[in-house]
Amino acid sequence: MPHTPSHVVLHQPMPAAASASTNLGTHTSPVCVIISTDAPFPAITYWGEDFTQPGHAQPDGTQPGHAQPGDEPLCICHDSSTCTSLFSSQQAQLINAGIDQPEFISLLPTQSHGWTGSPMIVLSRAGRTIFPQFHVTDHTVSASAYKVQATSDDVALTISVTIDDGGLVVQQAEITNLAKHPLCLERLRLAFPLPSDATELLTFTGHHLRERAPQRQPLAQGSFSHESWVGRPDFSSGFITVAGTPDFDFTHGTVYGVHTAWSGNVETFAERTPYSQGIIGGAELLHPGEVILAQGESYRSPRVIGSWATGLTRMSHRFHAAIRRAHTHSTRRPTTLNTWEAVYFQQTPHKLEQLATTAAQLGVQRFVVDDGWFRGRRNDSAALGDWFVDSAVWPNGLTPLSDHVHRLGMEFGLWFEPEMISLNSDTARQHPEWVLRPTDSRFPLPGRHEYVLDLANPEAFTYIASRMSALIRELGIDAIKWDHNRFITEAISPYSGQPAVHGQTCALYRLLRELKAQFPALAIENCASGGGRVDLAMMELTDSVWTSDCTDPLERIDIQRYTSLLVPPEMLGAHIAASPSHQTGRSTSLTTRAATAFLYGLGFELDLDQLGDLDRWLCYEWVELHHAYITGQMIAVHGDDIDPAVRVDGVLDSERQHGVYCVGMVATSAQYPIAPVQLPGLRADTCYRVRPLGGAARYADADVPGRGNPQWWNDAGAVIPGAVLSRWGIRTKHIFPGSAVLLEVSAVR
Repeated sequence: MPHTPSHVVLHQPMPAAASASTNLGTHTSPVCVIISTDAPFPAITYWGEDFTQPGHAQPDGTQPGHAQPGDEPLCICHDSSTCTSLFSSQQAQLINAGIDQPEFISLLPTQSHGWTGSPMIVLSRAGRTIFPQFHVTDHTVSASAYKVQATSDDVALTISVTIDDGGLVVQQAEITNLAKHPLCLERLRLAFPLPSDATELLTFTGHHLRERAPQRQPLAQGSFSHESWVGRPDFSSGFITVAGTPDFDFTHGTVYGVHTAWSGNVETFAERTPYSQGIIGGAELLHPGEVILAQGESYRSPRVIGSWATGLTRMSHRFHAAIRRAHTHSTRRPTTLNTWEAVYFQQTPHKLEQLATTAAQLGVQRFVVDDGWFRGRRNDSAALGDWFVDSAVWPNGLTPLSDHVHRLGMEFGLWFEPEMISLNSDTARQHPEWVLRPTDSRFPLPGRHEYVLDLANPEAFTYIASRMSALIRELGIDAIKWDHNRFITEAISPYSGQPAVHGQTCALYRLLRELKAQFPALAIENCASGGGRVDLAMMELTDSVWTSDCTDPLERIDIQRYTSLLVPPEMLGAHIAASPSHQTGRSTSLTTRAATAFLYGLGFELDLDQLGDLDRWLCYEWVELHHAYITGQMIAVHGDDIDPAVRVDGVLDSERQHGVYCVGMVATSAQYPIAPVQLPGLRADTCYRVRPLGGAARYADADVPGRGNPQWWNDAGAVIPGAVLSRWGIRTKHIFPGSAVLLEVSAVR
């Protein structure tokens, strides 16, 4: 085996072609990871700010910059012969009532190395558990990547640790069976160690129409696992778990966020034993018998991705950069009209053609026909899987509508739910063996009258892929809204006879890649009852996400701000919908509905033809402002929740010269009028002009009768240093509870 120093130091690389929008070096501190290789099994013994960067001199006085291709890994000391082992300096002493190996957190902690917490790997042969003791056989090291290979009990293990251009630390493992007898894998977790001051957890709860609601708790001794066993990350579980210093928030505190890039059954977890400082990690969740490896076969884990930063906002920037790099085109979502809340299942050619005409007049760029266009689909009880245009509704097919939309200068989009099937469908009647079920004689509980199509069955996969391809080609489809409305439960594949969620997820990825290969310009919006499948793997393969089925703007404020911890704001679908809201019954002004959608992928989810002339003109104005101010890939910023009733969210251009902030009142404040609001993310040494976006008159519908607004609340605005705006804030006009306004900031040269 090649010689390995006692420490391997991985550095965040400098992007080959740095751009202001994706290279976050000016906004987020570079990262390094130290792996101690003199431990019984390699272990991460430091993860955080790169102290070897300029301004953080090494003991010999050198100040290296970002890692470059071909660089050798650096030791933390100039003279490696005198460099103290971080492993030995952090290793606990032996205790009397335990085992003769102090607990340490390796890249894969096991009981053979003293780990006393929840099992990180569970293996068996012929029903007999294997307790592996992995021994390193080889390693590969570069400036930003480390890979270790090891074996134990005829099992080969490979773990890689890399730092990407934005500073995300990515772990991935692979298990290979070397023996003749099958190997059953039931668990393979990957984790990052935590420092002792990371004592608070931020996790997310939620449900349909209330996705990703934050919850806080101490990281005490014990195990916290947020799991989803419904075949997708769902509305909370498979998102991000964050550990940090007490009271961390968007702009302050040291945070360590971990996300599992997987779209099936998934977990994130944190654990602290009496003998260790704690870990935070993730994994795919596997049913017994779901992964059985024959000799020579391998299982590769999902990527478990860590983001270290000061504050949640900077933590999120690393995820944004990774998702943006995965797309070769702009990630900006076109201004979209989706027909669901406009017509539901009551589609007619005349109605949708008129709606498309009105949408084009308002500046809409994409027109999407939602559920109800295919054969026999008059409600949600039938027809999923019968992907043929319904001639009873569309006697001339959808081509005339598609042509009409294209003539108006818009993209044409269509709704699909490719992974699901209705038992009341021609497809299910002809191929009942294509439906996932626990036994041959029993189907699982239905969900919205839906069942799951077995995409791991080659015939079912080919049918879906061919029908979608034919329709995309025939209709000139530019965009797909890809829905997923049912939990995947009691899922056994009649084709393989095995638990099916892992195979279903892999088949989903294959289907997405094949469609993208055939139609490179095709845009796919990821929807799963709204935001039920928001993960990095899915966002790399799709172009945007329908953030939530809830279009109530007050509910949307928090749903959007927390979803944007992972997803760039321009990829989050955010629509102006009807008032009262179809989900909550709450009435809100058009100004508030537009303001809360403005920072994201602005669009419409209502019947535009039912609006009065003034509201239609205002919608046109909001679209024009959005196209003018929300440009390129902007930096998302969020204010700390100083007042629980107030939310401040914003986007800035890459040089932080221009930006827009949404100030929303989600409840009645304890302070009357509300305190000055801080505008985070601005340059401290720059003066900015602040004014109401679009002019003060736009917000007249929320003016307090008989009371004046602040003197600066006019089209001229106020000029204030960025340091003052970020730390002391500015007092806005009085905002009614349930309302929101937009502020424009621009640097004064």
